[in-house]
Amino acid sequence: MSFKTHDHSKPIHIPTTEQNVLDYWTEIDAFKTSQKLSEGKPEYSFYDGPPFATGKPHYGHLLAGTIKDVVTRHASSTGFHVERRFGWDTHGLPVEHEIDKTLNIKGKADVMAMGIDKYNAACREIVMRYSGEWKSTVERMGRWIDFDTGYKTLDPTFMESVWWVFGQLWQKNQVYRGLRVMPYSTGCTTPLSNFEAGEDYRMTSDPAVTVTFPLCDDPSTSILAWTTTPYTLPSNLALCVHPDFTYIKIYDYERDQNFILLESLLGTVYKEYAGGKKPDPKKEKDAKPKFKKVGQFTGKDMVGWRYVPMFDHFTEQYEDRAFRVLSDTYVTDSSGTGIVHQAPAFGEDDHRICVAHKVVRDDEIPPCPIDESGKFTSEVPEYEGRYVKEADATIIKDLQKRGRLIVRSDIMHSYPFCWRSGTPLIYRAIPSWFVRVANISDKLVENNKKTRWVPANVGEGRFGGWIRNARDWNISRNRYWGTPIPLWVSEDYEEIVAVGSIAELEKLSGVSNITDLHRESIDNITIPSQKGKGVLRRIEEVFDCWFESGSMPYAQSHFPFENKERFEKSYPADFVSEGIDQTRGWFYTLLVLGTHLYNTAPWKNLIVTGLVLAADGKKMSKKLKNYPDPMEVVNKYGADCVRLFLVNSPVVRADNLRFREEGVREILSNVILKWINSLNFYLGQVELFDQTTGEKFVYDHDAPKSNNVMDRWILATCQSLIQHVDTEMKAYRLYTVIPRLLDLIADLTNWYIRFNRTRLKGSGGVEDTRSALNTLYEVLFTLCLTMSSFTPFTCETVYQSLRATSPASKDPNHDVRSIHFLPFPAVRQEYFDPVIERQVQRMRAVIDLGRLVRDRKTLKIKIPLKELVIFHHDQEYLDDVKSLESYIAAELNVVNVVYTSDESAVGIKYRANADWPTLGKKLRKDIGKVRSYLPNMTTEECKSFLTQGKVVVNGIELITGDLNVTRFAEVEDETKKDTASDTEVIIIMDIQRHAELESMALLRSLTSRVNKLRKEAGLKPSDKINLYYEIDQGEEDNIKSALKGNEDYLIKQIGAIPIELSQKSDSTNDPESKKTATLVTEKRSKESEDLVESERFVLTLSLKE
Repeated sequence: MSFKTHDHSKPIHIPTTEQNVLDYWTEIDAFKTSQKLSEGKPEYSFYDGPPFATGKPHYGHLLAGTIKDVVTRHASSTGFHVERRFGWDTHGLPVEHEIDKTLNIKGKADVMAMGIDKYNAACREIVMRYSGEWKSTVERMGRWIDFDTGYKTLDPTFMESVWWVFGQLWQKNQVYRGLRVMPYSTGCTTPLSNFEAGEDYRMTSDPAVTVTFPLCDDPSTSILAWTTTPYTLPSNLALCVHPDFTYIKIYDYERDQNFILLESLLGTVYKEYAGGKKPDPKKEKDAKPKFKKVGQFTGKDMVGWRYVPMFDHFTEQYEDRAFRVLSDTYVTDSSGTGIVHQAPAFGEDDHRICVAHKVVRDDEIPPCPIDESGKFTSEVPEYEGRYVKEADATIIKDLQKRGRLIVRSDIMHSYPFCWRSGTPLIYRAIPSWFVRVANISDKLVENNKKTRWVPANVGEGRFGGWIRNARDWNISRNRYWGTPIPLWVSEDYEEIVAVGSIAELEKLSGVSNITDLHRESIDNITIPSQKGKGVLRRIEEVFDCWFESGSMPYAQSHFPFENKERFEKSYPADFVSEGIDQTRGWFYTLLVLGTHLYNTAPWKNLIVTGLVLAADGKKMSKKLKNYPDPMEVVNKYGADCVRLFLVNSPVVRADNLRFREEGVREILSNVILKWINSLNFYLGQVELFDQTTGEKFVYDHDAPKSNNVMDRWILATCQSLIQHVDTEMKAYRLYTVIPRLLDLIADLTNWYIRFNRTRLKGSGGVEDTRSALNTLYEVLFTLCLTMSSFTPFTCETVYQSLRATSPASKDPNHDVRSIHFLPFPAVRQEYFDPVIERQVQRMRAVIDLGRLVRDRKTLKIKIPLKELVIFHHDQEYLDDVKSLESYIAAELNVVNVVYTSDESAVGIKYRANADWPTLGKKLRKDIGKVRSYLPNMTTEECKSFLTQGKVVVNGIELITGDLNVTRFAEVEDETKKDTASDTEVIIIMDIQRHAELESMALLRSLTSRVNKLRKEAGLKPSDKINLYYEIDQGEEDNIKSALKGNEDYLIKQIGAIPIELSQKSDSTNDPESKKTATLVTEKRSKESEDLVESERFVLTLSLKE
C-alpha cells in the first residue's frame, strides 16, 4: 500500500488525514520497522508507569502518553534504540473495590464465604476490561509503544520478581512487623500508606463535642476535653495536657460544677469568649456572670490525676493503668480546651503517648471495638453493628443523657478520604509489615539530587521535602487480589522464612509445579519448621500495589531470573514521566526500592506534569459532565492538535491546566492548517513550475547558496529551530519547543511565502524560481524532521507529499518510507547569517509599526500611501532596513521610503518614565514628587539626564537606572501624518489618500479577488482564465482608467485582462462562447457600502481552453 496522496487543491480534514497515516503505519508496520532499523544503536531506557485498565483513559493519560511519546521518539531519531513496553497495573484496591460493589461484598466474612479463589477469579475477569479502549486510544494519539510484549503485574514472572525485591530487603533487615496507627479505609477494609492517605482531602462537616471527665477525688470538678470523633470516646484510656501550659479551674454558676481547661480557650464553652475575646463590661454590667475563676495549675502538676471513665467497657482490663492524666508537648492551645482525650487505637500520637506512659504496651492492640468495615463490635453492645460515623449522633445523645456533654457544635475542616472508595478515612491501630525508610532518608535525598527533575522546583521542594521527612512504609494490605507477601511464619511469629522465588518455595515446601502465586494457589502451602514449631504458614497479607509498581524496573523483565544483561544495561532508566500526584506515589516507591537495592535512583531524567482540570478549574467529573470526551475532541480536531495543546501548556511545567476545547481549535487553525496551507502552496507552485518549464522540480540538497535575502533568512531561522529543539530536548524542557515552532510557522506563512509569492510563481525567471522552491522545500522538510516527535501525523502527511520532489536516497538500503525512519536533522552551519537575521528582524519591526499605524487609522493595506519616514540614530540600523526597502514598500504599500537620523528634521522629542514599583521602594514618600513632575519633563532635561547620568526633579536627585528615556516623534497635523515607535525605531507615515495612487489600490484588490475566485473554482495555478466585471448600478467604472498602462502587470499577476460583462458574447451558436462558459461568479460577502467606492463591482470567471 502506498500513502494516500494529499490533494492540495481540496480542503483537508485533519482527523481523516490522520486516519490515513494510521492505516499507512499499519501497512508498513512502522513502529516495529523503526525498532529494527535502530537495532545495534546505543540503548535509551524508558520506564512506563503502569495504569489500571479498569477505567477508560482520560486527559491526564493523554498528557502522560504524549510526553512519553515525544521524548522516546526524539531519542530514537537522535541515534538511540528505545525499547517501549506498555504495562498494566492489575492488582489492588481499584480492582477489588469494583468487585466489592458488584458482588455486595461488605467485609472479610463475605469473601471467606465466597472463597478467595472465586473472589480473585472475579477480579481477574475485569482487570483488562478496557484494555481494548486503551490500545485504540493510545494508537489514535500517535503513540508508539509495544502492547504485545507489555507486562502485567498479575503475571507470575512479574510477581516472582516482586518476591525477589522483597527478599533482598528482608536479607538487609529492612522489613519488620509493627503495630501502628494507620490511615484505614473502611470502604476498602484495609490500611493505607501515608502517601495514599493524602490523595483525597475534602472539606467536610464533623460534630465537635466538649465533654466532662469528673475527677475521682473530687466528683464536683471535671476536666473538659474536646473531640471531633465522638465514636472514639468508648475507647478512651487517658487525657493529655501540655506540661508547660497553665490551666484554670472555674466554677460554672448555671451548671453548679467546676471545670478545668485553658483560660485562652474559654470560648469553646462560652461563646462570648470565642477567639480570645472578653465580654464588653458595659453590655455585661447588669448580666449575671456565668463563671468565676477559683484556681489554676500547670499541666505537669495535673499528671497522674485520675478521672471517672466515660464508658465502662474496658475499665476492668485497664483500671490499674489507665483513666489518668498524661502530659506531652504535642498538645496545642489553638482549639478545643487544651486537653486532649486519648484513644490509643485511633490516633498515632495517642498511641505513642499511652505507650510512653505505660497505659498500653507497644506489642498489644489497645481497645478497638470496631470491625474491618468500621462498625462497632459486641465489645460495645449499645452501638454494635453501627458504622462509626453514623454512631456519632447516638453517642452524643447518650452523653447528653448522662450529663457528660457540655457543648455540641459542628466544624468544617479538611479531612482525608479514601482515594478509591470515597469513604472518610479513620485511624486505627493495626499490626502491619513495614519497609524501613526513615533510616535511609539522607540517601534518598542524595540520590534524588543526582537526577534531573523538570521542573526542578518540584524535585527540590515538594518531593525533596517529602523524602527528607520520609517515614517507614506500610507495604501490607489485608486484602486478597494482589501479590502475596512471601513470609511463612510460626504461630508465635518467632520463626519467619522469607521466600524469594518459586524455586525456593518448591524446595522449602516440597510442592512442585507451582505456576501461579496468587493467594488461592499458595495460601495452603506450608513449610516444615526448622525449630520444632510444626509447620509455617503464609501470613494473610498481600503487597500494597505501590510496592509492585515500584518493583517495575526489575519485574517487567523478570529480573534477576531472566534478562540480567539487558537489565544491567538499561538501569537506571534514562527517562520517566508521570503526574505531580506521583511525587508521593510511583516516584517515591521507585526511589525507596532503588535506594535499598542499588543505592541509586532508578531514573536519570524525570518530567513531572500538573493536573488537567475542567474549564471551570474543577476536577474533571463524569458525573458533572464538565469536560468534553477526549476521543470526541481527538476525532474532531486531530491528535496532533491535542498533543500540541497539552505540551504547549502550563501542565508540562507541573502547573494545573484548565482544559479548553477552544484551545485545541486554535492549534488547528493557527498551527496545523497554516502548516498544511504552506505545503499546499508549495505543491501548487511546483506543479506550475513543471508545466511552464517542461522540467520536473526535484530538491537539490547541494544547490548553491541562495543570494536572496529572504531565502537565507528563513534557512538560518530553520537552523536556529534545529539547534533550539536539540538543546531543549537534551534538557527535557518540552514546553520551550512549541513556541519556536509557532514562530517558524508564522515566519514561513506571514513573512517568507507572503514576501516571495511572486518569485515562487516565476517572476524572477526559472533559476530564481527553482532556488525559491528549493528553499521552501527545505523549510518544510526541516520542520518535518525537527517536529516529527511532537506532531507525528502532520509531519508524516507533509513528508509524504514532499517525496514526489525529493531526490533518490544515496543509500539504496536506506528505508525512507516514513519520516519517522529518518534521523533528526543536523545543523547546517553554512546557513547561519547573523547579519541577514538582524536585517530581517529590523525590517519586520518597521513593517509591524506601519501596520499599527494603518490599523489605528483604519487604512486598508490596499490603499497606497505616499511616504514613510524611518528614523533611527544608528546608521547601521537605517542601512539594514534600506537593504530590504522593496519588501517594506510592498508590504506597507508606500511609494517613497525616507531614512534619517536627523532629530530636528522629523521633530523627535524625548520623554521619561519610570518603573514605579521599583523606584517607589527607593524613594518611598518622595515618589509623589517625581510622579507629578515627569509628564512635564522637557526634551532638554531628558537629553541632559542621558549624557550626565543624573537629574534633579522637584528636589529629588535621580541617577542612571531610575528613569527610562525614550524618543518619540511629534507631528503637527495628525490628519496628515501619524507616528509609531518601539524601543528602537520611530516611523512617520503620510496617512493622506492621494488620487493618483487609487488606481494601484484597485488593481491590488482586483488581483486578490481573482485569486479567491480561482481557489473557489478549484483551479490550478496553471489553468488559464477569462475575466469579466459588472459595475454596481449607479457606481463609476474605475477599472477602465486603472487598466491603462497596467495591462502587463495584470497579465503577470492574474493571467487575464478584465472585460465588461456586457461585452461578453452570449450567442449560443457562437463556438467561442462554449469555450468560455461561466465557471464561477463572485458572491459578495460584504454590503456594498462597506466596500471602497472603486471596489463596488462583481467579477465573473471562465476557463480559457
